[in-house]
Amino acid sequence: MENIGALAVLLAFCVAIYSVIGSITGKLRRNPFLIVSAERAVYGVWFLITLSAAVLVSALLTGDFRFVYVAEVSNRAMPTIYKFTAWWGGQGGSLLLWSWLLSTYAAVVVFTNRRKHRDFMPYVVAVLSTVQTFFLILNTFVVSPFEMLAVDKAITAVPDGNGLNPLLQYPAMAIHPPMLYLGYVGFAVPFAFAVGSLITRQPGDDWIHTTRRWTMVTWLFQSCGIVLGAAWAYHVLGWGGYWNWDAVENASLLPWLGGTAFLHSVMMQEKKGMMKVWNMVLVSATFFLCIFGTFLTRSGVVSSVHAFARSQIGTYFVTFLAIGIAGTIYLILDRLSYLKSEAQLESVISRESSFMFNNLVLLASCFAVLWGTLFPVISEAVSKEKISLDAAWFNQLMIPIGLFLLVLTGVGPLFAWRRTSAESLRRNFTVPGISSLVLVGALAAAGVRNFYALISFGFCLFVAITIVMEFFRGARQIAAKNQMNLAHAVVELTHRNTRRYGGYLVHMGIVFMFIGFTGAAFNKSRVDEMKPGDSVTLGSYRLTLKDTHEGENDNYMWQKAAIEVSKNGEFLKVMEPESRLYKISSGRQPTHEVAVRTRLNEDLYLNFAGVNGDRAVIQSYVFPLVTWIWIGALTLIFGTLVALVPSKVKREYARTQVVGFTRKHVPVEK
Repeated sequence: MENIGALAVLLAFCVAIYSVIGSITGKLRRNPFLIVSAERAVYGVWFLITLSAAVLVSALLTGDFRFVYVAEVSNRAMPTIYKFTAWWGGQGGSLLLWSWLLSTYAAVVVFTNRRKHRDFMPYVVAVLSTVQTFFLILNTFVVSPFEMLAVDKAITAVPDGNGLNPLLQYPAMAIHPPMLYLGYVGFAVPFAFAVGSLITRQPGDDWIHTTRRWTMVTWLFQSCGIVLGAAWAYHVLGWGGYWNWDAVENASLLPWLGGTAFLHSVMMQEKKGMMKVWNMVLVSATFFLCIFGTFLTRSGVVSSVHAFARSQIGTYFVTFLAIGIAGTIYLILDRLSYLKSEAQLESVISRESSFMFNNLVLLASCFAVLWGTLFPVISEAVSKEKISLDAAWFNQLMIPIGLFLLVLTGVGPLFAWRRTSAESLRRNFTVPGISSLVLVGALAAAGVRNFYALISFGFCLFVAITIVMEFFRGARQIAAKNQMNLAHAVVELTHRNTRRYGGYLVHMGIVFMFIGFTGAAFNKSRVDEMKPGDSVTLGSYRLTLKDTHEGENDNYMWQKAAIEVSKNGEFLKVMEPESRLYKISSGRQPTHEVAVRTRLNEDLYLNFAGVNGDRAVIQSYVFPLVTWIWIGALTLIFGTLVALVPSKVKREYARTQVVGFTRKHVPVEK
């Protein structure tokens, strides 16, 4: 079986090379049969990588410890779900997942465009297959997951494996890495279409219309992956945070920022023919940031709880990035005349300018995060001393940037295209502006003194009101015209222009998330060593340790602390945070199953950090408003899904066109 897996990867590598050569040669020689053959090769690559992945997953599920990879990331006591997720729990398996997802994307692209964009599809296939070839080089020659254990040149097996990293044995980790990979890998598709469009000097913006939906889908996956990672950190690491500006966390944020900027600026190109060079740069930068993020995770150049150990694989990524970036820059510079804008900015107070400011701020935030992430590497290279920038540095820089981005999401829809009149500004800004000032004044009077918190709450209300006003104006007109209630009119309004109003829902999700972020300014915490019967007070909560108990199963040993919780003298519940020690794991590191009492206004968060003699070490926190982060994430996901649904007006227009064509060109039998 191991030979089948290794052979399948090697054959996939060979077929991917053929796909690159066949696509380019077929296009240059105008040989349609060679072009089609290269596209069929994409399906072949998908089949071969799927076969190799099936072999690896089968080995993990059956506990075939002849495989070095299986012995490193699995063991017999692990639940089946974690044996499956061990597929991406190590270096070789996760790279194979990368290759499989890319081959799946490529196969879908070829199938859905088999009758479209024939002028530049060969180059799209060539770019995707080139990226595929790079990762198959790693799978085949550098970190193969099909390496076998051998003693005296004879294949052998160990009795049991080391087991998956205990931190990864959590339900969310069954979907968090695949979601991130779907985002990372998916950005290769719009990049491939952009390069194909550049090479062939395509008239119009066909690549924009084709890839916008692809970009939205991959951006959605990236968003889900980031939020799931934040939820994992919140519930597993035990320190109570959801974001600590860790290097690998930053690596996932960078392409998200680039993709967000591209999704906004692409509307300028669609509506005004502007920012063509900007969009090429953004879509290319986003793809290379995905490769860079993968490099950070796997090379070991930065320290992170999320990263793999240091390896030589980083050299391959640096080489690929250098060649790819250099080639892309040359191609863009060579096509500058083809990328000229069709219109000019007419007024600073316009929707066009708001999009440009939005992009500039997003890129500024992207650069700031990139600089802070790479600073330890840069400082070590320059001064031989590794200096890391902590979360406080990132917060000091990124909080003002984030607030500026937040207010732009509310200001942008209030501006008109081309130029906004003074009367329009007065009419649109009066209600949200006054409401925000009233809220800030009320919070200040109530004792809130944190400057950024006051500004953030004010901006959140401002943006929320602008979004509600946009829905209300349109829905009121539809309701009056069609004699329907307002709720039905809102649904009809959204259905008529799903992209616009789905975008507003995404913005509302961002508002909810900022409410949750702002709550961090009011966090409370304490750490106590407690004996049974001891009580402590945190805010309005009283926590009493009733007892501790312990046990074990085949996979780990556990200790639980039973803590009685009351608030303002009223008993609420008994919470049981848990500490685990896995029996077979590298370093036998303890993990935590925290206990959380979730409410809209605040979370009570308890962590059993261990024991000190006869005392239990209890970390207790109160996190105001943190639930709004998860509510905002769900709203963002829902809004993106709405934006992906074809608008009712466009569908009716397309149906009319099809019917008209049929009536005109198809004779009616008599």
